Amino acid sequence: MSIYKELIIAMVRTGILGFGGGPSVIPLIRHEAVKRFKWLEDEEFGETYAIANALPGPIATKMAAYLGYKLKGTIGAIVATLAHILPSSLAMIVLFALADALSGSEVVAGMIAAITPVVGVMLGIMAYEFAAKAVKGLGKVLGVILFVISFVLLQTLNVHPGIVIIIFLAYGSVHFKLRDKFKKNNGDKNEKENKGGASA
Repeated sequence: MSIYKELIIAMVRTGILGFGGGPSVIPLIRHEAVKRFKWLEDEEFGETYAIANALPGPIATKMAAYLGYKLKGTIGAIVATLAHILPSSLAMIVLFALADALSGSEVVAGMIAAITPVVGVMLGIMAYEFAAKAVKGLGKVLGVILFVISFVLLQTLNVHPGIVIIIFLAYGSVHFKLRDKFKKNNGDKNEKENKGGASA
């Protein structure tokens, strides 16, 4: 199967099945890109998702464009973006004609109520997997501290998510340097203490 065909299939599928906006589509895009077609590793997907969140515009469209560009350059980005947005765009045009008739429908209300828990579980699973990878990379203590800080910034202080992402990206860019420096300083300190104890 050609890359273009894979891109179209994956993006049409996510465009059709994505329900409730960008955040609910991300688990579907992750499934296609990481699990099904193996275009990306989980770590790269998480990094791309974080960076895309910091940029303006719909998150699902940005992820589709990135995947297309990564696989087939500019043409791939155009193909992936069109394949992702066209199904829902065409469906909206058709459904707008029926919007008045469906707005008070108990069937539609029931469909929305039934799908909401599924979207919640999908987002929860993805969040748990990302959290596990973050703790693995940062360590339990630092991982928990950063989770608490991000929660306070987002939920208590109402800092814009894009700003929080930029702050954490900036920290992440120097994390390993700081960690190595801290370990080196502790190693030198312990070495001096051991030498001092031996001479005494």
